[in-house]
Amino acid sequence: MDEYIVLMRLDLITKEKQPTPDQLKVYMEYYQDWVNGIIAQDKFVGGTGLDPKGKVIRPGGVITDGPFAEIKESLAGFIIIRAASLEEAVEMAKGNPILNGEGNSVEVRRINGQH
Repeated sequence: MDEYIVLMRLDLITKEKQPTPDQLKVYMEYYQDWVNGIIAQDKFVGGTGLDPKGKVIRPGGVITDGPFAEIKESLAGFIIIRAASLEEAVEMAKGNPILNGEGNSVEVRRINGQH
């Protein structure tokens, strides 16, 4: 089996789009249930959330606040899973509850260098 990274993107900066503490608790329960399903299949490798603050470094040493300098959709976190194919990894990722949010997205990529 290969390893795949599941990148999760959300709007982390528009104040109106941020969940209330109660909503966040429910969303985290949905997310944990989804991850637990992957763990139960012995296909979870690891992952974490990311702080929305950071810096973007561009050629010429230009440093800007980021990573959301140009877009609202920011990388919120990732998990790494094991799957027999990209198609299987995509099927698992389709269950990610963040996809219930307008404008959210999930990207799946095989991690190279495993052979």
